[in-house]
Amino acid sequence: MSALEWFAHKSLGDGIYWIQERFYESGNRANIWLVRGSQQDVVIDTGLGLRSLPDYLHLAGLLGPEAGGDEGREEEKEPPGRRRPLLAVATHVHFDHSGGLHQFEEVAVHSAEAPALRRGDNYETVTWLSDNEVVRQPSPGWSARQFRVRPVQPTHILQEGDVINLGDRQLTVMHMPGHSRGSICLHDRERKILFSGDVVYDGSMIDWLPYSRINDYVGTCQRLIELVNRGLVEKVLPGHFNTFGAERLYRLASNYISNAGVCHKVSTCAMRSLASLALRATNSRTTS
Repeated sequence: MSALEWFAHKSLGDGIYWIQERFYESGNRANIWLVRGSQQDVVIDTGLGLRSLPDYLHLAGLLGPEAGGDEGREEEKEPPGRRRPLLAVATHVHFDHSGGLHQFEEVAVHSAEAPALRRGDNYETVTWLSDNEVVRQPSPGWSARQFRVRPVQPTHILQEGDVINLGDRQLTVMHMPGHSRGSICLHDRERKILFSGDVVYDGSMIDWLPYSRINDYVGTCQRLIELVNRGLVEKVLPGHFNTFGAERLYRLASNYISNAGVCHKVSTCAMRSLASLALRATNSRTTS
């Protein structure tokens, strides 16, 4: 199957594209965001990596001065054959977001998860993929048992407050742990857009995986509420499911804080233990 068949995209305007893996039918299917700038383009999360995302971006005409679909947005002229730099940013290293990072020359990740990415640590990346979730084989003879997040040497190590400069727009790194220890959001302050990864999406926040921390998540939700209260976010582009606005962001963050009591912590601890055992068993079978 070609990369053009595997992915699909939709333009949201203003240089932003929403990309998904068509034949990965799972709640874990991650949103992939392409953000185009005048001097640099950024891919936020990369999916499973079963087919080439860079090939898709090129073949679909989404990169370079020739790319279309951005009405009202002027392109800076570039010499023929030259393309803007392309940076792949992982909001965190879980497998559904980081599997395709090895396909890119320039890769950025938060410092807390850079060692796991270098190792190809399929425990910390919570690699959990089944054959029935991939409804069309990406290549002949493929099986989910073969799937691994490949080791990647990051070229950019991110910290809280770093700014990714695209030329005509800037994305500020916000370290937002809780779901994982290196989870980040990217904030386009001028446009009031938050690329939230798995920090928050329109569903239940997952805090029972290895390296999830409830206390960290509460602090992160407090920061999200502050963003809304200060009028700094109007649109959230999450790691899963549909986009949403500031009111929904406030409600999701507030609800998590309200429910993060003793009972929640006890049940979460039990779920984390079960998840850890299952992941260790799965990855032991994969490597044997």
